[in-house]
Amino acid sequence: MKIKITAALLISMLFTISSCTDLDEQLYDRVEDGNFGNTPKEIDALVGGAYSSLRGFADAISNNYPTCEYVFFLNETVSDEATIPTRGTNWYDGGQYQDAQKHTWKADNRMILSAWRYNYSGIAKINSIIYQIDKSSLTDAAKTPIYAELKALRAYYYYNLLDLFGNVPIVTNFEDTALPSNSTRKQVYDFVEKELLDAIPHLTANVVYSKFTKNVAYSLLARLYLNSEAYIGTARWQDCIDMCQKVTGYTLAPDFFANFATENQKSPEIIFAIPYDSKAGTVGNYMSSMSCHYLHKLTLSAIGDYPWSANGMCAQPGVYSAFGDTDKRKKCMVAGDQINLANGQVIIMDNGEPLTYTEEVTSVADAKENEGVRLGKYEMKAGEQWERDHDLVVIRYAEILMMQAECYVRLGSADLAKPFLQQVTARAGEEMPATIDLHFIDQELLKEFTFEGRRRTDNIRFGTFFLPWWEKGATEKYRAIFPIPSTVLTTNKNLKQNPGYPLN
Repeated sequence: MKIKITAALLISMLFTISSCTDLDEQLYDRVEDGNFGNTPKEIDALVGGAYSSLRGFADAISNNYPTCEYVFFLNETVSDEATIPTRGTNWYDGGQYQDAQKHTWKADNRMILSAWRYNYSGIAKINSIIYQIDKSSLTDAAKTPIYAELKALRAYYYYNLLDLFGNVPIVTNFEDTALPSNSTRKQVYDFVEKELLDAIPHLTANVVYSKFTKNVAYSLLARLYLNSEAYIGTARWQDCIDMCQKVTGYTLAPDFFANFATENQKSPEIIFAIPYDSKAGTVGNYMSSMSCHYLHKLTLSAIGDYPWSANGMCAQPGVYSAFGDTDKRKKCMVAGDQINLANGQVIIMDNGEPLTYTEEVTSVADAKENEGVRLGKYEMKAGEQWERDHDLVVIRYAEILMMQAECYVRLGSADLAKPFLQQVTARAGEEMPATIDLHFIDQELLKEFTFEGRRRTDNIRFGTFFLPWWEKGATEKYRAIFPIPSTVLTTNKNLKQNPGYPLN
């Protein structure tokens, strides 16, 4: 068996500063050449590797997990939804979370590097698999649907990069060893659109859990068109509606929280998810433990049969009170007195004060241990492992409904939005107001998708991202995209920093 060692450019973009990274183990620069990928079982293994890259990875440089550290952290903490305040000596970490909250981040922020590496590692993996399929003995007809699935999945990563960084290199050839230059945001936008449109005829129309199908591609195109004005200055509201109306085979789960249960793969609403199974050895899925107080485990088990928690991320002030008391979705957050199941009393923290989660947070630089309402959207229960078994929801049918509603409002047809909104609000136990406007849409998005890692994009689209909010002043327009990480620029001199940011 031959091993081909190449893709130096992607390695330079991914593994920028650490000689400790085990490249052989990650398999980002090595692929089997010619003798693998010739049977259905081998093809399934290759394509499965592309999907497994969605779970991210960790190494000596950074944790790169879409569920929490630091990819999810980045999207959440720069939005008006969540924050990671410094509590005593904990959660300072070089000021990266405070900078995110205040919108003063720099190119050396570790969360920004993590988001870059997460997406380009997935791209590198897919490029290597496409190379292997190229070299296999499969017929062209057999290769076509495999290419479509892989390229559509790669387009998902490039969509993330378009959203986060804008002007990024487009790399598709595994054998190309030249260091790439930036593409413009418009070029990345066009690439994502074309890759998805080209793939759709060859993707399955069936509802297949956690696989890239026609429905997933239509949903991702709808996201692209929904944010088109923010991305390239051209609104495409009707195109977003058209894509949404092609999505079939899904309904809202009657119970909102079925989407976030341990066995959430049973939900009829989830269009695309990243599967996790602790028994299979998946890692990175410990979001709840990054939010809950150290003693929160006593609220779930009388004997504390729950993993340790780190007392980090919480809701920003104002998020919890945005929900009406009758809104069923409000339970996605954990607030108030926390009761010890062993004695029925409020838990007492080490400082002698009760563990009562408050909506108010003193400041992002100096918060008390109990301040901030905590993330409770995904099921937490006694007996869980550190690595949770629920799947990470990426796209669900409620988003398809909400995208159509928003686009109709933006097109001046608010009455056409009501049937879509009615399904979402009725499940939440809420009534729609007589007048549907963009402010109502924005607030419904906040409540429906709290802690799902998408609020930053909504903030930018609605323009609120640039306005003052808790612990931040007005934000400069150039911060709608992040800087290219400083270590990436050091490694690749062909790349230019995004406008507005210092060149080094």
